[in-house]
Amino acid sequence: MALETYRRKRDFAATPEPRGGRRRKAGHAFVVQKHAASRLHYDFRLELDGVLKSWAVAKGPSLVPGEKRLAVHVEDHPLEYGDFEGTIPKGEYGGGTVILWDRGTWTPEGDPHQGYAKGHLDFTLQGEKLRGRWHLVRMSGKPREKLDNWLLIKGDDEFARTDDAPDLLDERPESVKTGRRIADVAGEAPGWSSKTGRLRKTSGPTQQAMSAPDLPDPSAVKGARKAAMPDFVAPMLATLVAKAPQGERWLHEIKFDGYRLQARIEAGRIKLLTRGGLDWTTRFGKPVTAALRELPVGSAILDGELVVETDAGASDFSALQADLSAGRTDRFAFYAFDLIHLDGYDLRAVALVQRKALLARLLGGADDSLLRYSDHFEESGAMVLRHACRLSLEGIVSKLRDGPYRSGRGKAWVKSKCSARQEFVVAGYAPSTVSRRAIGSLILGVYRDGKLEHVGRVGTGFSAVVAEDLFQRLERLRTPESPFATPLTADEARQARYVRPELVAEIEFRAWTADGQLRHAAFRGIREDKPPEEIMREPSKPVAKSPAPQRRRVRLTHPDRLYWPEEGINKEGLADYYAEVWRHIAPWITGRPLALLRCPNGIAGEKFFQKHAWKGISLHVVQVQDPKNPKDEPLIAIEDLDGLMGLVQSAALEIHPWGSTLADWERPDLITMDLDPGEGVAWSAVITAARDLRQRFHDLGLTAFVKTSGGKGLHVVAPLVPKAEWPAVKAFTKAMADAMAADDPDRYVATISKAKRRGKILIDYLRNQRGATAVAPYSTRARPGAAVSAPLYWDELDEIIGPAWFTLRNMPVRLATLGADPWEGFRAAAVPLEPARKKPR
Repeated sequence: MALETYRRKRDFAATPEPRGGRRRKAGHAFVVQKHAASRLHYDFRLELDGVLKSWAVAKGPSLVPGEKRLAVHVEDHPLEYGDFEGTIPKGEYGGGTVILWDRGTWTPEGDPHQGYAKGHLDFTLQGEKLRGRWHLVRMSGKPREKLDNWLLIKGDDEFARTDDAPDLLDERPESVKTGRRIADVAGEAPGWSSKTGRLRKTSGPTQQAMSAPDLPDPSAVKGARKAAMPDFVAPMLATLVAKAPQGERWLHEIKFDGYRLQARIEAGRIKLLTRGGLDWTTRFGKPVTAALRELPVGSAILDGELVVETDAGASDFSALQADLSAGRTDRFAFYAFDLIHLDGYDLRAVALVQRKALLARLLGGADDSLLRYSDHFEESGAMVLRHACRLSLEGIVSKLRDGPYRSGRGKAWVKSKCSARQEFVVAGYAPSTVSRRAIGSLILGVYRDGKLEHVGRVGTGFSAVVAEDLFQRLERLRTPESPFATPLTADEARQARYVRPELVAEIEFRAWTADGQLRHAAFRGIREDKPPEEIMREPSKPVAKSPAPQRRRVRLTHPDRLYWPEEGINKEGLADYYAEVWRHIAPWITGRPLALLRCPNGIAGEKFFQKHAWKGISLHVVQVQDPKNPKDEPLIAIEDLDGLMGLVQSAALEIHPWGSTLADWERPDLITMDLDPGEGVAWSAVITAARDLRQRFHDLGLTAFVKTSGGKGLHVVAPLVPKAEWPAVKAFTKAMADAMAADDPDRYVATISKAKRRGKILIDYLRNQRGATAVAPYSTRARPGAAVSAPLYWDELDEIIGPAWFTLRNMPVRLATLGADPWEGFRAAAVPLEPARKKPR
């Protein structure tokens, strides 16, 4: 990711610099920080793709037009760094003193991604000191030179100065944030500013709250009431609604997928309480509580959610449960979204926006790898929800901006979801078909008028460890009698082992069937913070629901066999996924020769690539003969969903189609260019390469579409009218790859050799030859995380959506939200390939 180098160079236990947390909305900020390290220099930073692109300008910016100042390109910095001012301890990377010398916004001229990639950025600054037009130009590197040297040059405009005019660096040496100079900050202890921040904890069990202008003062806030800190405040709860509310009175926050907790700070003592008041302080280890203890406050109650974020960047309750089971604490983070009590003042009568303003100031100097402020959006609720669902997040919570904090469920906070998800009572289980000491599925119910009603089963979402743990727990709750108010049918009771209804499970599902049963359910975790007797069916319909999938007819043997063990995704879960996305994936995998990656024992076992039919192959899988090699073993194809289920039964975890159809083997109907980053290549560089490819296709009269590979890179795909044969298409794509590598040899290569790929992107054109394949859109990948190859809209291509963001679990939610496929119109955009007409530039 973009900040890996930044984080690798720093010890955040020693330096007060921000680690960098969740990305906020995209902006166009710029900052210049005066940095007295081993040598005085100025750090020039431009916000692009969610990070601060950074250059160290040795002599600082000059206002004289044409005067070139050396700017050494350094690692990307987090957006939070743009507000940093203080001392970095000696011995740490960049040790010295930093002040915020200038800040403002920048406006690029033309496409900034293209300019950045090509090494020539033209832009306008609107700062407090620097204004007008500027240029950043990359210098040609010398042999064996490791540094990436650029030049910062002022444009000739009304903000420029002559050679004999006063130097702005001497004229304005102070910080635009605090008015201090380097010498003022240099004498302060690392991590503390007498004007702007807190002193990091030195020793002893408590920390005195410091009085500083930037710290929140509740006494001046309307509605704050001086009062002792209560023992426990029952949380304010959100009511489920079908649509996000509209209007200026509402703020909208992302709904997290974790444990709702109340963080209590009192004279250095920390407690983490559940929504029911249970003390779970010790369950989450020491890092989060230590970070809370360092906040510059005497007493406080923070309302928030403790989460685990996966490598893709989204909070995930299943991952949180897995970390708790494994005793792992290094991924926990606490998102605070409300402030109930602060330093002797009860804030429940204070307007929400004012409570959040106090909270933001309180967390301003916190370790944002552990404690994070939950920001909000003021745009249309429908738009915020739509974007959340496109990213396959759980949903949003909308809150009245002027509302007080009132315990219990009401209409001042409402939640709108992207997918159907709620808690259910565990009333029994069916044993696994592949393990004697594990469950295969859970039997679920909800209470209605005090009676437990059966709602179906969930048979996927359990890792091997969770399935075995649940078996042990449920065996201790075994009861001979069904806990349901009415008898189950013979099919519903099949292999059922009943238990006392004492456990609550969180389940994600697609919809309710007409007879009140769950459809396509997946287990997310056990909710120990909610009592069973409170579990009822939530009455509102989810915002986004999938159209009814085509009915599966192929029987699966051992449906609970795990394919992705860590994610708990089994054969049944894979079949459910493909049934849901069938209408989207069908055009890419039917009527084509296929190659498969098969993993009979899941991704942790043996893997083998298969392109020919095998003994015992499903009758629903079509065997086809290659017309060029009619005596060879038959190849594989499918015609319908039954065929796809046959592939699932055969443990085909990746599907790789040819670029041509069975109707026309020799003439491909698409081009696939695979952007495969070498070691050390930032994701932003892969995005830039995709945009470059798109432009090249456009210049040649072709329309380009983009998808994640589900692995490390991106695929740029262009539809063709099938007229050119394979040799011509391969020659065309090779010329395009060679041209990109020749135009920018520092970034791109067109050769497979790994020795030449370090730090560069391979433009792989070899997918475009007879018999070669590329992973299909919406196909799963046989890799940890269960990522899928995900078609995207071009405007979605940014650093939020990494190569493995979309998975088997969240892709159906995304498609239901989008309504239309991002690649809709693909075939209509096809044109014949005419390589002789133009040459790739």
